[in-house]
Amino acid sequence: MKENKATSIKMTVYASLFASLMAAGAYIAIPVGPVPIVLQNMFVLMAGLLLGTRWGAAAVLLYLFMGACGLPVFAGGTGGIGRLFGPTGGYLLGYIPAVLTAGFIAKIPGNRLPFYKNILAMTAGSLVVYAAGVPWLKFVTGMGWTKAAAAGMIPFLPGDLLKIFAGSYIIHRISPMFNMSSLKSSTQES
Repeated sequence: MKENKATSIKMTVYASLFASLMAAGAYIAIPVGPVPIVLQNMFVLMAGLLLGTRWGAAAVLLYLFMGACGLPVFAGGTGGIGRLFGPTGGYLLGYIPAVLTAGFIAKIPGNRLPFYKNILAMTAGSLVVYAAGVPWLKFVTGMGWTKAAAAGMIPFLPGDLLKIFAGSYIIHRISPMFNMSSLKSSTQES
């Protein structure tokens, strides 16, 4: 179905807003080894839930583009294309399939996404980020699998659980305000 111009503009604004939230979430960083704890992944997954696959991916691609161009939007206020090839590059690039996964799982009729479906979608998206990030961390640093998982996944699981529940709750509460069912139905691909 073809979307109308007003819907396209509204979704562009929402995608830009989420790209900005991802950047802001990267500034709240707790360093714990080669991969810091940040809030940006929560906003990535929330974009998939609220905006769907197409516009959620647009938000992530905009965010990654800003960072690759050197804007300080990655963890700790860093930027540059080199970050995509460093230890955290797999996590950053993993945001693309993660937002698609979360958006796909969350695609349901109605204004309000059920809370359990939000949790399922965000959990699946988080697993996709780890599936991309941990092997990349192993490859770039030369760590073994156990050490890469210990440095790039295990310390983040409790925080990710909190982010999954917080993000799911936020989306559950705000989705009616966005009237996303009418936006999603007008932006779905045939």
